[in-house]
Amino acid sequence: MMRVFSAGDPSLVEEVAFSFGIRFTHEAGSFQPPHQSEPHVPVSSFSRGTLQLAITIAGVLVQCFKKVFVKGKYCRLSFQGSFLRWQQRVTPYARLVRIFLILVLMAYAFYHNARRVIMSSHLMPGHFEGTIIRKKKLKEPNLKVDLVRTLLIDNYDSYTYNIYQELAVINGLPPVVVRNDEWTWKDICHYLYDEDAFDNIVISPGPGSPTCPTDIGICLRLLHECSDIPILGVCLGHQALGYVHGAQIIHAPQPVHGRLSEIEHNGSRLFHGIPSGRNSGFKVVRYHSLVIDADSLPRDITPIAWTSSSDALSFLATQKSDIIPDDYESQFGEKSHLDSTLTKLEKENCWPSCHSEGMQSKRVLMGVKHSTRPHYGVQFHPESVATSYGRQILKNFKEVTADYWSRWRSSLFSKRDAYHAAHMQVPHVKRLSMEDQISGKLMRSADGTLCRDTRSGQLVCNKNEKSSFALFNMPTIPCSSTSVKFLKLKWRKFDQLASKVGGARNIFSELYGDDKAENSFWLDSSSIEKGRARFSFMGGKGGSLWKQVTFTLSDQSDMTSKCGGHLLIKDAQGSSSIIYLEEGFLDFLDKELLSFRYEEKDYEGLPFDFYGGYIGYLGYNLKVECGTAPNRHKSTTPDACFFFADNLVVIDHCSDDVYILSIHDESTTMTSWLDDTEKKLVGIKASTTRKSGKQTSEAASFSPSEAGFQAEKSREQYIKDVKKCLRYINDGKSYELCLTAQMRKTIGEIDSLGLYLHLREKNPAPYAAWLNFSLENLCICCSSPERFLRLDRNGVLEAKPIKGTIARGLTQEKDEQLKLHLQQSEKDQAENLMIVDLLRNDLGRVCEPGTVHVPHLMDVESYATVHTMVSTIRGKKQPSMSAVDCVRAAFPGGSMTGAPKLRSVEILDSLETCSRGIYSGSIGFFSYNQTFDLNIVIRTVVIHEGEASIGAGGAIVALSNPEEEYEEMILKTRAPAKAVTEFLQ
Repeated sequence: MMRVFSAGDPSLVEEVAFSFGIRFTHEAGSFQPPHQSEPHVPVSSFSRGTLQLAITIAGVLVQCFKKVFVKGKYCRLSFQGSFLRWQQRVTPYARLVRIFLILVLMAYAFYHNARRVIMSSHLMPGHFEGTIIRKKKLKEPNLKVDLVRTLLIDNYDSYTYNIYQELAVINGLPPVVVRNDEWTWKDICHYLYDEDAFDNIVISPGPGSPTCPTDIGICLRLLHECSDIPILGVCLGHQALGYVHGAQIIHAPQPVHGRLSEIEHNGSRLFHGIPSGRNSGFKVVRYHSLVIDADSLPRDITPIAWTSSSDALSFLATQKSDIIPDDYESQFGEKSHLDSTLTKLEKENCWPSCHSEGMQSKRVLMGVKHSTRPHYGVQFHPESVATSYGRQILKNFKEVTADYWSRWRSSLFSKRDAYHAAHMQVPHVKRLSMEDQISGKLMRSADGTLCRDTRSGQLVCNKNEKSSFALFNMPTIPCSSTSVKFLKLKWRKFDQLASKVGGARNIFSELYGDDKAENSFWLDSSSIEKGRARFSFMGGKGGSLWKQVTFTLSDQSDMTSKCGGHLLIKDAQGSSSIIYLEEGFLDFLDKELLSFRYEEKDYEGLPFDFYGGYIGYLGYNLKVECGTAPNRHKSTTPDACFFFADNLVVIDHCSDDVYILSIHDESTTMTSWLDDTEKKLVGIKASTTRKSGKQTSEAASFSPSEAGFQAEKSREQYIKDVKKCLRYINDGKSYELCLTAQMRKTIGEIDSLGLYLHLREKNPAPYAAWLNFSLENLCICCSSPERFLRLDRNGVLEAKPIKGTIARGLTQEKDEQLKLHLQQSEKDQAENLMIVDLLRNDLGRVCEPGTVHVPHLMDVESYATVHTMVSTIRGKKQPSMSAVDCVRAAFPGGSMTGAPKLRSVEILDSLETCSRGIYSGSIGFFSYNQTFDLNIVIRTVVIHEGEASIGAGGAIVALSNPEEEYEEMILKTRAPAKAVTEFLQ
């Protein structure tokens, strides 16, 4: 079987070729082995009759010598201009066939003036197996294609699902996401050619370099072999496009991560309708340390975009112009267009003035295109929240794809048959065109990874895969082995009672403060300014449904990809049991929550989302259950610990109302808890305790080391590790690394609740928490200002990452100056933007297409001791996703890891000398009705077995100064360390 690549219209030659297994496409092949060329033969030397006769004779000869020809070594024919050049190493029999095929191809060129025809043997190394014949091109005028099926190759990046979200909306149905090492080449060929399941391919960004096989996976071969399918490479994918054709990959003049550049382009089809040049409004976000060396570009690769200048800009600096990023636009308006009199060839091959002397070094290549294939690459990130016209670029790529295939397919790809052709589409995704759910042939098991079903030839789960991130391409199926529990809720409301009885502190102390507040919890919104938080939840050991679950990862799970561990369960009657969870804690929690049955009318009228359920923490090491590499360090505290709270008190800080709630199942009767608690509440007397004032000046000068806290790393070692992070960033291994350290102090037996009450006065925070797990000799005093993730009863997910922190000033004037400095800091803006895009990606795994948005970007919030830069990301959860699916998609919080998350976590584990434990994890609740609210564990004192520990760190980016990073880390420990020191005095 032969393959013929063509750029012209169909002719009799195509009919002959198709009848003998010869395949035609638009674009020329490449990567052919070098051969010696032979003389050119002018087309004009043959008459029309000779050419017609050649078609007939060549067809007969091809049939006669087909077997000999197929066994030939290599064959390459190319037509350029009015000459036909042929290069070949074949058998003598095949040489005769070649002569007549030359005549056939000359006839084809004579009638249709093709740009290039290339024929290559099926046996060329790496080419596809089996029949891969495409349908003939349409003779009708080009028509629009409504739906486009995209294969999205994920290079283990943390921005892939931002591309996924955009493509799902633009293409009309979601792309299929496959990791770069998930499919074999045989799988790729099967779905691209045998199944004809995809119209185009997008290659995602990712850490590392295209020169490293483990970083780029199968992408190089895709770019090499798939010359006949449109491909768009983003960042790493862009570099791979250049590298696979012979360009060199070098370090950029400077690493640029989370900053923007103005872009100039040549009017290529990919940039249709997008302005160009300085002050045009076309500014894009960059995350890269490596670039294609423009001086090494081969002839096949054409530059189509570049930076307008060497200067990278901060996000807020770009807002001084009229730029409106895509996430803030409801639709695109009319944009300025380039000169329509330029021919398409001129647009695609024009290189800008930056090739002139003195300009090349100032500009960075930002876009390329293959000269004959429908392959494009962009170095920047069109999917970023701050990129202008990013959505238009992806729309243009859809149009490129539609135009390409409309010339080839005998029938248009319509809505009616789209879902039959899209064999690979994700089953759980809601159809945007209101069709029935896609009957996908990809299936999922417990670990969510994929393999082929030998019975059907399709793909099902493969438990040997090393990552579980593929889970988020599949629906959650409740485990049938979990018993169903029917819960009933009873509640009472007390209008404007909180202030009458002394507020949240008095209520907690009176109801739960006795006996050292054992087995108690308090999710404490102690800072409610500007609507940051509204409700506080508190409780203790409750009714018959109460229990404590404590999970510890097994030693084996720290050495392998498994995430099993032991779960200790202690119930209200004092009975204990230990079970081994092979699939880990999150799987257990998911099954528990899915087992609950309830009536929504039970909580109608309640303004909050926690009605009872699990309340506690997830430790940082549970990242191993979310697809990361195995943990290098074992935590000294349990990896997860939760109470099942069946009785609780809720305070509405906005209305001053107090609620008491109690849940029970069908096997138990209501207790008198509601009556007893009501009597206690109304009998509480208001406290006259005076609250301490803010002591920002003292906190700013306080040194944790002087208070007896011992840092696990010296100042010198921490700075050395920051420099290592910068080297990783400079080499493209990561965009941002959140390096942390721990400080510890032996404190013996203390009044832990008293310490927390002191901390909440000195450093109030909207997501503060008190947890006392007496059985584990563990207390957590948390004053976190950061929300990790919330899911409300309407299915809306919200994340509020913090990146960017500065100390408060001693005077009001100095304080305002410092706040302004933070707001204008290019470094802090870059940190924040990277994490915003990361959280958008994480939400994009589980949210409906088109719903992830950023209502607040880089707001500055002020707390007792610091100013912080905060952003808000929201999205609508897919109905098929459970609460735990959402957490697993985003845990641990991106603000504590950096980006890309998987590679960054791996690097951080190698630099940090001990487990983070509870620090960097999350505290919060999982309600029985599948809502949840979790914080990020920062600004926290963990008291375990007589020792107090405080974790702190900061995001390392290309603009970081090692000494300043150390000072920022120390700043974040001051408030909790000072609270401990003051309380012990």
